Amino acid sequence: MTSAAIRAAFSAQAAACANLGSPFMAQLMRLCATQDWPAGGVTDRLHRWKGDLGPSGQSVPLRLAGALHALHLQGDPTLGQVYPPRSTDDAPLWAAVAKVLVSEQTPILRWLDSPPQTNEVRRAAVLIALGHWLADRYALPLRCSELGASAGLNLHWDDDALVIGDQHFGPATPALTLAPDWTGPLPPAVRPMLSARAGVDLNPLDPRDPDDALRLQAYLWADQPARLALTQAAMANARTGIVKGDAIDWLEGQLDHHAGQTHLVYTTIAWQYFPAADQARGAAMIQAAGQMARADAPLAWFGMEPDSAGPGAALTLRLWPGDLTFAMGRADFHGRWVQWHPVQTEKKD
Repeated sequence: MTSAAIRAAFSAQAAACANLGSPFMAQLMRLCATQDWPAGGVTDRLHRWKGDLGPSGQSVPLRLAGALHALHLQGDPTLGQVYPPRSTDDAPLWAAVAKVLVSEQTPILRWLDSPPQTNEVRRAAVLIALGHWLADRYALPLRCSELGASAGLNLHWDDDALVIGDQHFGPATPALTLAPDWTGPLPPAVRPMLSARAGVDLNPLDPRDPDDALRLQAYLWADQPARLALTQAAMANARTGIVKGDAIDWLEGQLDHHAGQTHLVYTTIAWQYFPAADQARGAAMIQAAGQMARADAPLAWFGMEPDSAGPGAALTLRLWPGDLTFAMGRADFHGRWVQWHPVQTEKKD
């Protein structure tokens, strides 16, 4: 029998996948929540799991989904009969998954050991808009520092294009083109220039490594080929090695000021995963560095992170000198839509 914890975790993930435009993943996660699991090592592992299995905890459903998609991408014949682009009824889909849970339990168990990890490249749309906004405000090159950078695919947002209606922001020949549903004013036309970029992650991925490349693609959803194509384009363009380490420890060495540059420190759905003590230490470090910022060396701290408001993630920016806070709008977690409404919300004395 499936435990209540497993049912709750996979049911919650099914609802999230449906809301994020993946009917196949919603179906797969619903079956995991409602069907009897086959006897074997994978089922035993899930029933012994310690802690929160769900999307707001250890994301066990996405760990399993990544394992299954990886097998499919590697040519598993059983999953090939039921995975997109095929459309499959519940019974044959679950029969195939149940078979693979037993026959491929060794690689699946390895995937269950690690939390999901990917780069959602469509989040770069808000970084492009932010880059234009900062370039217009300060007229200085940007030095970018990304915390929780994974494979660094969103460190090269300036190589990507943002299309809003008939307006094009970015290079004429971009690495990839993003066209989210856009609400609000256009970003300024001033194109940003990057002088330096760097990133850190506890477990950085190298898009040129076959195993890491598989990992980046496996956590995407099998019925979203356009998302996969964008990720593959970003992987081909990635060229900045990501430092392996604790994000806040690394940040401490990045917060010096360089004359003639705006330093942009940012996260996109990463800050929430830092322990509370690290969040507090990081925020204190950034604020202290902000007090030393100058007109010729501003500091910008941007987060695309979930909050209690919804839908999607809040886009929040703080700037120094002046310690100004801006609510920049909201964006879908996967970058499908952006509500861009930059408004200064607070000025600290």
